[in-house]
Parts: sequence; structure tokens; C-alpha cells
Amino acid sequence: MQSVVNIGIVGHVDHGKTTLVKSLSGIWTDRHSEEIKRGISIRLGYADIVLRKCPKCPDPECYTVLEKCEICQSRTEILRRISFVDSPGHETLMATMLSGAALMDGALLVIAANEKCPQPQTKEHLMALDIIGIKKIVIIQNKIDLVPREKVIENYKQIQEFVKGTVGENAPIIPVSAQQNANIDLVIKAIEENIPTPEHDLDKTALMYVARSFDVNKPGTEPNKLVGGVIGGTLNCGRLYPGNEIELRPGRKVEAGGTVKWLPIKTKITQIFAGNEEEKEGIPGGLIGVGTELDPFLTKSDALVGQVAGIAEKMPPTIDGFVMEIKLLPRVVGVSDEAKVDPIRSNEPLMLNIGTATTIGVVTSARSNDAEVKLKRPVCADKGASIAISRRVGARWRLIGSGILKEFK
Repeated sequence: MQSVVNIGIVGHVDHGKTTLVKSLSGIWTDRHSEEIKRGISIRLGYADIVLRKCPKCPDPECYTVLEKCEICQSRTEILRRISFVDSPGHETLMATMLSGAALMDGALLVIAANEKCPQPQTKEHLMALDIIGIKKIVIIQNKIDLVPREKVIENYKQIQEFVKGTVGENAPIIPVSAQQNANIDLVIKAIEENIPTPEHDLDKTALMYVARSFDVNKPGTEPNKLVGGVIGGTLNCGRLYPGNEIELRPGRKVEAGGTVKWLPIKTKITQIFAGNEEEKEGIPGGLIGVGTELDPFLTKSDALVGQVAGIAEKMPPTIDGFVMEIKLLPRVVGVSDEAKVDPIRSNEPLMLNIGTATTIGVVTSARSNDAEVKLKRPVCADKGASIAISRRVGARWRLIGSGILKEFK
């Protein structure tokens, strides 16, 4: 059974995002060696879970992820399967969070009760959700076991004040201790009531945002036993099947005769996975892994992140410049000193997130409501695509606004 909705886990560093996913799914999404060593998320993490409900227990104790109810031992009923996208909270990894946001249908904003609210990346992540267009949000007040009751209440009021006038203003706030598995049933209930399954057009041509890519072969595997590379992500629309011929764009960089070209990568799908289960088809809604005939060298270490996969010859164009309609934030978020956002200037470099792609664009022409940019690295995108815009402020890229792709250049 494939997941039907992608839910992001976002928030400030060390507020308990990965621990919350572990409480809900039993999966620790920090798997990279550097993540384990440093104790933070660096890459996007994923976990699938099946939300369930006990037919006999009262609300909210009836909500669970277990096949057998812990309270009355009854067999639980399946509500739906969901995918979690665990985003890093560290300020230096904002581009990774924005790439993950392109996959999300809704989000859990995790805020620690033992720190003053809002912390810099709490504010930046909430603003990012708004810019990307994520409106279905549940706020998780985590770590309530670490502070006295009066501090929990004070922090709760800070959260309420913080979200006023934002996309999270009407979102429920659920006090939990992910470490102690306290109030996890309330989290599941809130997800069910506030983050519905989106409608997707299955009849459109398949289009998949690539957010991870892997070489699944173990070191020392004999050449005749090697399997092709795997791409991971979510389908925007349509369906994919084993045997489909697909393209990845913008593809690979080719330099010849003093010129640089980006050529689509063509391959065939060999397998489709949702979680650890092989599927007969891939559909929109959840995160899937797609086995291919690609040389695993091309897919190792997330080398294909930011690519778009789809049916050959029916893909959006690869573009290296465009005009975007811009909407700037009033102030720079993610820093303690929130300076006013100045207008975008000609010749200014900007970090742009389009789908799961992150690229640098140099502004060739800037006007009051739109800007023309030339990209350092091309992207595969169509008119109407949403763009997150970040500017270099000090030593970091900071989110300053959003854009809509108007025309190609």
C-alpha cells in the first residue's frame, strides 16, 4: 500500500523533529554517518507509517500506529498510509529544507517548550511553508517533559502570539513529549483532522521531483550482480510503471568544443518501491523509490537531487534563464536582527529553489514587481512554477521572498 500524503517535519535545530518521527514511525531518519556523529539532520529523511484507529476505545486514545490496541488489545482499523519528510533545522541547511518543502502536502511545525518562541529557524521555516504554499499545518509543542507546567503554559502562549497573522494562525497546538511518547495519539488525531489527502490528476503525464538518489550496491559486489541506480521522490501527477522509458532533466553536463550543454538522461524503470514494499505502479501522494537501469555512479550520494523525471519527450523544458514575478517579505527572517528586505538589484546573485532544485541566479534586469535572472545551473520547470528566493546576508543565504515563473529567457 503506497502512502497518499507527504507530511513535512520542520522547525529549529534540536527541537526534536527526528525524535518525533521515531515516536510515530519507529524509524530514525538520520542515517548518514555525519548525521549520527553530529546529532543533527543534514539530508532529507523519510519514513512511512500507517495511521490506525481502535474501533472500541474512546477519542483520542483510539488513535495509534499499532496493529493491536495497547489499551483493549482489539485489532485496529487502517485510516491511511502517510510519508514523513524530515527536514534539517540548522540555518546552514535551509536550501535542503526548501527542497523538501516542494514535496509536502502539509507539515508538522515542531517547537521546543524549553526554549523561547520563536527561535530564528522556527520563524524561517514557517515563512518558507507559506511561500511554498503549504497551508495545512499542525504545531507540535515538544519537550514538555523538560520544563515545569507553568513554563509549558508560558511557551504555549508565546506560540499563539508568534503564529498570529501567519499561515499557522489557526493551526492546532499539540503539547507532546516525543522522547516519552506522550500525547502521540493527539498528534495522529490532529493529522487526520487537519491534513487531508490531496487530490491528484492521475490522467496527466507522470512528473516526479527527485529528492534523493542512491547506489544500493554494497562495496565489493561482483560486476555481473550490480543493479541500477535508484531515484527517490514524489509524483506530482500521473502514474509510473516498471518498464516505462523515462527522462531526467536537466540531465548531465557535457562540455565539448568550448561549449557547455545539458543533455537529458534516459533510462528505463525496473522496480518501484513504497517503503520496503515493491509496487506495481507509482502514484502521487507518497514518497517512492524508483529502480532504474542507470549506472549507479550517476545516482550515488544524492547526485541527481533537483532533477525532474517523467515520460520521455513529454517533459517541461530545461531552462537557464527566466522572468519571475516577485513578492518580497517585509523583513529578513532567520536572524535575530531582522533587517528590512531591500529591493532586488541588477547583477545581484540569488539562491533560487524551484521544485527540489537549488540553483544560483544572477539578476540581469530588476524591476519593481519582477526580475529577469540567468541561472548558473539550469532547471527543468514550466511557467507558473513557485520559486523561493534567498539572498546572501552576511555568511548565510536568507529567505527574502517568493516568485512565480512568468516567461522563459
